[in-house]
Amino acid sequence: MKRHFARFAVAASAAVFIAVLAAAPSAALAQNEGLLEANSRTSLGYLESSTPLAGTLGQRAYAVLVFPDVTKAGFLIGGEYGNGVLFRRGQVAGYYNTAGISYGFQAGAQTFGYAMFFMNEGAFQALNAREGFQIGTGPSVVVMDQGMAKSYTPETLTGDVYAFIFGQQGLMAGIGLQGTKITKLNR
Repeated sequence: MKRHFARFAVAASAAVFIAVLAAAPSAALAQNEGLLEANSRTSLGYLESSTPLAGTLGQRAYAVLVFPDVTKAGFLIGGEYGNGVLFRRGQVAGYYNTAGISYGFQAGAQTFGYAMFFMNEGAFQALNAREGFQIGTGPSVVVMDQGMAKSYTPETLTGDVYAFIFGQQGLMAGIGLQGTKITKLNR
């Protein structure tokens, strides 16, 4: 009985993961750059107005990368995907995608957005590495939640990259950015 459940769990997880990744390219093509830029600007504006530290970081950042709509789904094995816009001095500086695979105790589906504030040129250069930027390797990324954001002051901001997760909808046990890979889209 346990062996059959384990096989079912692996098969179901693989099916969910394949469905998420198979839908991702068509979703990427369906969403035009203008709409993606508008959604990214709206999301960033909301984040900066609702979280004062994000507003401070936005003014000081070398560049800001916004993924307004990331979809994550899984059962034991999960996948996530989304597209975003890089802003530099308020102007669009490129388009990126985020993708990740996770495993462990997880079940459900969720959408969320996140913004990454690149605080120096070195961190920004790592983003544009030829093989992509993987969170957890390279420059330090500080993932901010509401409690952490309240404890930081402009004087204590010494990290390379700060990330804020926002707009979570759906049910998914746990959310994080570790292992996420970001790749520049050629457009």
